[in-house]
Amino acid sequence: MNLKTRLHILKRKFRGSKMAPAFNALHTFLYLPNETTHNGTHIKAADDLKRTMNTVIMAMVPCLIFGMFNAGYQHNLAVGDIQAVAGGFFSAEFWTLDNFLIGFWKVLPLVIVSYGVGLGIEFLFAIIKKHEVEEGYLVTGMLVPLIVPIDIPLWMLAVAVVFGVVIGKEVFGGTGMNILNPALTIRAFLFFAYPTWMSGDKVWVEGAVERTNEIAAGANLDAISGETILGSFAQGKEVVFSTWDMFLGFIPGSVGETSTLLILLGGLFLIFTKIGSWRIMLSSALGAIVMGLIFNQIVDAGVITETSKFYSLMSTPFWEHLLLGGFAFGTVFMATDPVTASQTNKGKWIYGFLIGFISILIRVFNPAYPEGVMLAILLMNVFAPTIDHYVVQGNVKKRMKRLKIKTA
Repeated sequence: MNLKTRLHILKRKFRGSKMAPAFNALHTFLYLPNETTHNGTHIKAADDLKRTMNTVIMAMVPCLIFGMFNAGYQHNLAVGDIQAVAGGFFSAEFWTLDNFLIGFWKVLPLVIVSYGVGLGIEFLFAIIKKHEVEEGYLVTGMLVPLIVPIDIPLWMLAVAVVFGVVIGKEVFGGTGMNILNPALTIRAFLFFAYPTWMSGDKVWVEGAVERTNEIAAGANLDAISGETILGSFAQGKEVVFSTWDMFLGFIPGSVGETSTLLILLGGLFLIFTKIGSWRIMLSSALGAIVMGLIFNQIVDAGVITETSKFYSLMSTPFWEHLLLGGFAFGTVFMATDPVTASQTNKGKWIYGFLIGFISILIRVFNPAYPEGVMLAILLMNVFAPTIDHYVVQGNVKKRMKRLKIKTA
C-alpha cells in the first residue's frame, strides 16, 4: 500500500476528528486531491492558493541557491583562501563546489528550522481550531532563511518563528487575515530581541562570530570582518565593493538579499505570472529615487558637510540605494504580499511610493540600523487599509458627483 493510499484511508478514518486537518494537509500538499468538480456552475480557474505559493517560491529559489554560493564565497574570501571574483557573474572563483558546500550546510538548517517550526504551529492551530491547514506559510517559510544573517543561532530563529506565526498571523485568524507580513514580523522580532545578531560586522560572514570568540579566548588568529555596505556607509568607512559587485550580489548581507540581478529576474517572473504587483514594485523604486534625489540635493547645496554622520549615506548616488541592503528583495517579495498590501490600483501606487520613500529616510537617519525597508513595509502594512479606504471613498464621491451632474 503506497503513501497516497494510506493517507486517503487515514483521511476517511479520522474524518470529523481533530486530526483530520493534519492528514488532509499532508495529502493535499503531496498529491492532487481526489475531490474534483464534475458538473454544475462553478468559478473555475487554473490557479489556487497552493499553486500561487509555489510560484512565489520558484521565484525565490535562484536567490536561495546564489545565497549558498555567496555564503561560502564570503567565508573563503574573508579567511584569504580565494581572491575576489574577476570574471563577472559566471566567475570561476564564485561557482565552486567548496563555496556551495559551506553555504549549503549553513543555509539548510535555517530552511529546516523555518519550515519545521512554522508548519508545526500551523498544524497545531489547525488541529485545535478544527480547520484545514493553510498554505500561507509555504512562502513565509522560504522568506525567513533568506532575510536573516548566515550565522544567526538556530534557537533564536525558532523562537522568532514561533512569535511571528502566532502573533503575526494566527491571532488575526490565519492566512489572509493577518495585518502584518509574518516574515517581516519574524525579522523585526529578531532585530529588537537580539540586535547584536542582526547588525554589526560579524554576523554576515560565516565563521566571523566563532573566530571572534576564539580570539577573545586567546587564540592567535586574524579576525574576520564582513561588514555590509550599508554598515560601512553608516560608519563613514570606505566601501571596498564596486557597483557591479552590488548588482550581481558578491557582497556580505542576508542570505538571499544580495543579488539585485536575481531578485529583478524573480520580480519579472512574478509580474509575468500576474502574482506580483508591478505597480507596487515600480512605485517603491520611484519613492526611493525621489528620496535619494532629495538627499543628493541637500548635499550639493552644502547643507550637510563631510563631518556629518549622515554625509556618507546622503551623498550616495540616488540610484545606488536600489542596489543596497534588502531594498530590492523587500520591494519584490514582501511589499507585494497580496494580504498585507493595498488592494486598489491607486492605493498600490501610494503604498509602494511611501515604502520606497520611507525606506531611504530610515536608512539615512538611523545609522544604528541602516536597513530601513523592513520597518517601512511593516509601517505601511498598518496603513494599507486606510489608504484603500480613502481611495474607495474618493471614487464614491466622484461617481456621486457625476450622477448629480447627469440628473441635474
